[in-house]
Amino acid sequence: MSESCYHIPVMLQPCLEGLSINPDGTYVDVTFGGGGHSKAILERLSANGHLYAFDQDADAEQNIPADDRFTFVRSNFRYLRNWLRYYGAIPVDGILADLGVSSHHFDTMERGFSIREDGPLDMRMNQQATRTAAEIVNGYDAGQLAEIFDWYGELHNARAIANAIIRDRQANGEIRTTAQLHKAVSKQLNPAREKKDLAKVFQALRIEVNDELVVLKEMLSAAIEVLKPGGRLVVMSYHSLEDRLVKNFMRSGNAKGLIEKDFYGNPISVLRQLKGYPISPSEQEQEQNPRSRSAKLRVAEKTKEQ
Repeated sequence: MSESCYHIPVMLQPCLEGLSINPDGTYVDVTFGGGGHSKAILERLSANGHLYAFDQDADAEQNIPADDRFTFVRSNFRYLRNWLRYYGAIPVDGILADLGVSSHHFDTMERGFSIREDGPLDMRMNQQATRTAAEIVNGYDAGQLAEIFDWYGELHNARAIANAIIRDRQANGEIRTTAQLHKAVSKQLNPAREKKDLAKVFQALRIEVNDELVVLKEMLSAAIEVLKPGGRLVVMSYHSLEDRLVKNFMRSGNAKGLIEKDFYGNPISVLRQLKGYPISPSEQEQEQNPRSRSAKLRVAEKTKEQ
């Protein structure tokens, strides 16, 4: 499987510029996927440099390069600190995270991520995990479903969508496919923005299946610990929930965005955002790769030890 058909690396040049790569340094790509970003990082490392790459998806292993400077870690990036400690790789010079679902996942209907094709309600990033989207859709009550559609999908009619699912379950039995889910909620979707709202339903389920926001918080906390002073944290997000979390961490060092101050009232933070606003893909890139359109890139530098 070629990297190009697996995943086109989004904002490749801005990511590399954000990392400010030291050829002899140690770097981490916590979202290896198709390996596009990793390949570009390796091209900029000397024989003394090293790259560690994380991915919990078995499919990603097909893209591992034959390179002594590369170590693949088949694991969720929430365990970043543990694995880098295991390899004796702390501290590191830079960490890259591309939080988007890869084109490979969207295009493989058996994984259940896409709203365009019918497939099983799966949505697991790690195929060895036990909980699927089908278990949530068929096992959660109306209140639980409404909660995730509200929190993770930011849908104003979350309760109506949840109730529609319950009614469909009662009338037709279990909802097992993406097409069945679409049919169950279709009357609650505004025809003018049906695809966008359906995508939000899928997003909410995917976040719940993979515990994405909790995992992201754990990775960001670990990143602050394992980076050396002057090291860079480069994170690309694709929806407002992720971006808000990343922004808060880079601004304050915590998920809530609460800025601590010293005795004199000066802000205390171990990170410094290099820009106060996110970087977006160029118009040319958005035309060439439509899935990059919602991407937002933020870069921060560690200023001191915790």
